Amino acid sequence: MTELPKIVSVETFAVPVPFAHSFVLGSGSVGDVHQTGDVLFVKITADDGSVGWGEQRALPSWSHETIETIQVVVRRQLAPLVIGMDPTKIEAFQARAKAQLSPAVSSGFPFAKNAVDIALHDLAGRILGVPVSALLGGSKHDELPLCSAIGVDSVEAVRERVIESSDFHAYKVKISGRVDADAASVRAVAEHADGKPIWLDANQSYRPSAVRQLLSKIDDVPHLYCIEQPVSSTDWGGMRRLRGMIDLPVALDEGSFTSSDLARNITLDMADLVVVKTCKAGGLRQALKTIAVADAHGIEVLSSGLTDCGVGFAAALHLFSVTDLALPAELNGPELLGELYVDGLEISGGIAKVPTGPGLGVDVDEDRIRSLARALDDEGVPA
Repeated sequence: MTELPKIVSVETFAVPVPFAHSFVLGSGSVGDVHQTGDVLFVKITADDGSVGWGEQRALPSWSHETIETIQVVVRRQLAPLVIGMDPTKIEAFQARAKAQLSPAVSSGFPFAKNAVDIALHDLAGRILGVPVSALLGGSKHDELPLCSAIGVDSVEAVRERVIESSDFHAYKVKISGRVDADAASVRAVAEHADGKPIWLDANQSYRPSAVRQLLSKIDDVPHLYCIEQPVSSTDWGGMRRLRGMIDLPVALDEGSFTSSDLARNITLDMADLVVVKTCKAGGLRQALKTIAVADAHGIEVLSSGLTDCGVGFAAALHLFSVTDLALPAELNGPELLGELYVDGLEISGGIAKVPTGPGLGVDVDEDRIRSLARALDDEGVPA
């Protein structure tokens, strides 16, 4: 058997990414047209010159990892684990990373692991000449309909965003914990949604009793599919009580990062659906493990991203092409960001084609990434 190339280098690039639209969650602002968001790109090179790219958005208001911690963990902890490694041995990398960064209740540094994991899949696929979806078992879907992300805003702005995104096939509506304002926003979306599913996302901003108040104000709104993470991710009792108090299905997001998290939450009878993100799971195969637990227990799967650029978006397309989703994929990077840093994505009519080329199947704009990368010292601090 021919020996496969070995990894010889791992490089990281911290890039400020511009936003095309303002986007606010119940837990705070993600970004606006006057700001940038931090993204770490990871480039892994093999001794035959083959290259794989990974990516991870840092959003510490959503989860604790910052651009500095992600970069330090990749450089100091994860890069040494993959140097000299056959890039197809991704499960071996995950086992070493788990031993190096031991998980407690959830996984250890999943965002940093995800950036390396995606790059390994991209590199392995390019070396073997197959798309990442083939490494995950083979795609069931050649394209994915997309869901538009509607942030917390004035009723007028919400209405305008829904009209602008009429090509999308569902709407994920961010709610803020303010009952009257949220009810008005949901009604504005429904007015122009043309019968498409509406998916509410509170991002932990509600109390159980206030959720009941909100739903009583919008009980005549059609096509409401579910409410995502209405209460704090640590309020396990509140999630369970709420599920017994309302008829609208409840989805987990911030409260379920890993397959083990989901298994615990199912045991506690907390939810009807789970949101899967590659960054939460710490990698593509790790996300598949969450999906397997959900499938085994009759829990529906929703897909989401974290305002990913083109590398992360392509990785998510490959992941979700191998499974069935309850709703169109809420992968909002192309909708919300001003730049994606890749060529080769095909998105039309609110539908994204799953790339078919080797690896992720996209061409990364390395020159642009290098030109914009912030200089960080060895501790991850801006130089």
